[in-house]
Amino acid sequence: MCRLTQPARRKVYLGYSDAGVLLAALYRAGFEAVAHGPMAQDILRDAGDAAVERALAWMVDRSPEGLEPTVSRVEKTAAFNMSVLSQILGTPLQPVLDAHVLMLEEVGEAMYRIDRLLFHITSNAAIRRVSGIMLGRCSRITPNEPDFGMNEEEIARYWCLRSGIPWLGGADIGHDADNKIVPFGSPP
Repeated sequence: MCRLTQPARRKVYLGYSDAGVLLAALYRAGFEAVAHGPMAQDILRDAGDAAVERALAWMVDRSPEGLEPTVSRVEKTAAFNMSVLSQILGTPLQPVLDAHVLMLEEVGEAMYRIDRLLFHITSNAAIRRVSGIMLGRCSRITPNEPDFGMNEEEIARYWCLRSGIPWLGGADIGHDADNKIVPFGSPP
């Protein structure tokens, strides 16, 4: 990160899932054009052409049509895959998210793991300074044996209540072609 030059700061960085590590590091380093959203590989998904068009329209023209609908109504936002954010908490990559609406999504995890991830995320003292948490789509949830007894929204509400973080509802993000764009920081 310390070797990135001014030309790197003028670029736009957009992605999700494991790209969240890079987005977190860039945002922590003060890069201004960082966002959670569709990537080129999404062209391979059903309706993926719309996802890529949405991403390009935002990257080139900052078109607001592809933004997650709540972005324009709040001061600061950030979005992450839960597993990725959980892994970078407490490391030099953890971004400062004070007063941000934090949007979270997940893919391919069982409910007990989503519970563990949200416990870890909401237990972090710095994360407790967000202005609230929104939950995006949790897809391809693997079966729990026995049944966990709560769904992903109930788990998120529970950990928000326990940690004192405001629960702000659902977000239109996830590991799919409908994934909307969430710029980090203040909306452009």
